[in-house]
Amino acid sequence: MSFRLARILSVALIGVCAATAVSAAPKAKTSSKKAAQPAVPALVWRGDVTTARGIVTDVAKAYEKAGKGKIEVQPFNTASGLDAVAKGSADFAGSARGPDGTAESSLVFTPMAWDALVMITYPSNPVNSLTLKQVHDIYYGKITNWKDVGGNDEPINLYAVASPGDGVEYSLRKLLFGRGSQPVAAPRLYVNTAKLEEAVTLDPKAMGVSTLAGITGNKKVKIININGVPATTGTVKDGSYPLFIPVYLITNESNPKAAQVKVFTDFLTTDTVRSIAREHSLVPYDEAPALAELDASRRPKILAEVGARPVSEPTPVAAPGATYASRAAIAPTSEHTQDAKQALEARNEESAAKKAEASANAKTHTVGKGDTLGAIAKKYSVSVSDLRSWNGLKNDMVRIGQVLKVSAQ
Repeated sequence: MSFRLARILSVALIGVCAATAVSAAPKAKTSSKKAAQPAVPALVWRGDVTTARGIVTDVAKAYEKAGKGKIEVQPFNTASGLDAVAKGSADFAGSARGPDGTAESSLVFTPMAWDALVMITYPSNPVNSLTLKQVHDIYYGKITNWKDVGGNDEPINLYAVASPGDGVEYSLRKLLFGRGSQPVAAPRLYVNTAKLEEAVTLDPKAMGVSTLAGITGNKKVKIININGVPATTGTVKDGSYPLFIPVYLITNESNPKAAQVKVFTDFLTTDTVRSIAREHSLVPYDEAPALAELDASRRPKILAEVGARPVSEPTPVAAPGATYASRAAIAPTSEHTQDAKQALEARNEESAAKKAEASANAKTHTVGKGDTLGAIAKKYSVSVSDLRSWNGLKNDMVRIGQVLKVSAQ
C-alpha cells in the first residue's frame, strides 16, 4: 500500500469515529436525564427495639423485595417513636402499648398483632413460675429475695427501662398497678429492653420484662411462667396466658406521605406479613378476635388478684433512676393514699355516671382517633361480638369516621 493511500484511509477512519461519537452524544444525554429522576423517598419507622426485632425489620425487607419501596428502620424506644411521628420526622412507629389518652390524641393507634409480656431471668435460676401477685409485689418492693418465691437465698436484682413511657414497661405496669406511669422498685434502669435483656444474661439474680416476640430464640435468658402458664402463641391466642398485649402501628393523618403510608399499611394485611408474624411468635390481630373482648374484662380481674385498683392515668413521667423508698406514698395499693383520693374518686364516679347515661341513650358511635372495637364495646357496655354482628364486621379493624351501631335497635 502506498503512503498516500494509507493516509487517505486513516483520514476516513477518523471521520467515521467522529461521526459515531457525535451520533452517540444525544443518547448519553438522554441516559443522564433518566438517572437524574428523583427516587421515591423511603418511609421512616421509629419505635421500641422489641417491636423492631419482633417483626418490623423482616417486614421492611419483605416490603422492599416486593418492589413496594424502602423502609428505614430506626429502633430505639417507644417514646422516641411516638414523638417522631407527632413531629413528622418519622412516618410511623411501633408500640407495645396503646394511647395514654393525653398528649398522643393526634396520633392513630391501629392494633396489628397480639404479643405477650414475659418475665425473664438467668437460665440457671431455679424459679420456673410466679403468680401475678408475686410479680406485683416484686415490682412494688414487697418481695426482694428469691427465696420468698421458691428460689435461692439471694436478692432479686430487678431491672427496668428508664422511662415508663416505654411500651413494654407501660403495659406491664398498667396491668399490675392500674396505671402505666407507676414507679417501681427497680434501681437498675436501661434505655430500652434490648439493653435490659443484655444485662439479664450476665446476672444470675436478675429479673426484668420483655416480650415473647422480642426474645424468641434467645437461649441466654429464661422465661418465667405466670400462674403456672407458659407464654406461647397458643396460650396467647386462647387467652390463658394472662399478660397478653396488642401491638400497635402508630400513624399521623397529617403526614404528607399519606399515600405511601397507605401502601405500607395495606401490605401489613397480606399473607406474607402474617407468616412473618407467626415466625416471630406473634398472633395476627384478626386471628384472635375474642382477645379484644377478653382484654377489657381481664384487667379488673388482674388488679383484684394483686390487690390493686385502677387510678386516673397521668401523663407518663421518667423514673428517677433509683429504688423508690417513698413508693408507698404514691402507689395505688398504698393505704396512705386512699383517704386523699376519695374526694377525687367521688367526682370521677359522678362524671362517669353522667357519661354512662349519655352513652346509654346513644344508638351509634363515630370512630375517632385511638378508638378500638374493644374500647367502644366497653364504653357502651356491649360485647365485641355484638358490635361485629350489628355492623357486619369480619374482624376487629375499624377506621376513623366509621359509624357503628352500638345497640340492637
